[in-house]
Amino acid sequence: MTATTLTRESLLEAASARREADQLQYFGALSPQEAAALLAADPQAHLVDVRTRAELDWVGTPDVAPDQFTHVEWNQYPGGVRNANFLSALEAAVPKDVPVLFLCRSAARSKHAAAAAAQAGYTLAMDVLEGFEGAKDSEGHRKTVEGWCFRGLPWHGA
Repeated sequence: MTATTLTRESLLEAASARREADQLQYFGALSPQEAAALLAADPQAHLVDVRTRAELDWVGTPDVAPDQFTHVEWNQYPGGVRNANFLSALEAAVPKDVPVLFLCRSAARSKHAAAAAAQAGYTLAMDVLEGFEGAKDSEGHRKTVEGWCFRGLPWHGA
């Protein structure tokens, strides 16, 4: 996509096309750049970071408008136990009829969160591909091959 096509509608079309191509259980998926563009194009769009509080504190967070950002752990820290209150916390923070983008470290938990949200009635639930830090490189480091940070999108570091 070029900068001239990054409208709310074109971004939602891109996400929906990925749903069709990848047979996703939720509205669709966007690259980190597309997710940032959707947040800029639609003030109602919401980014939900599903990483643990420890990850946010130790690694950093995307720099987006405060009224477009929510943190709801998918798994709780310590222990990695699934957050039984995920949907109730999400429903308390984000309306079901707005574009909602789920982000985690490497786009694994965010897929599960998007699927759970879609099943709960979020019609525009989307995964942010690549995650915040992305996959590990050959030396086991993140933020070097893909992800929100690697793509040069704004974030607050720890």
